[in-house]
Amino acid sequence: MIGMESDYFDVLNGSLTGEREVDQQTHVSMAVLSDRLERVRKLGKAFSGICFSEDVEQLSKKSSALAVG
Repeated sequence: MIGMESDYFDVLNGSLTGEREVDQQTHVSMAVLSDRLERVRKLGKAFSGICFSEDVEQLSKKSSALAVG
């Protein structure tokens, strides 16, 4: 399981750094990691401030705009 989590991170990180294209695998990784982040936030107030970097947030917004547009 930890290896799979690392793969999602590696895919997203590679897409952000330009080492790989932003593709379907990037979007799947972002969705999985977003779900995991929401689960962590629900663990309590101490975790409520955890968020993605601005780069991830921007990529997410671009992805949403492409899906809608």
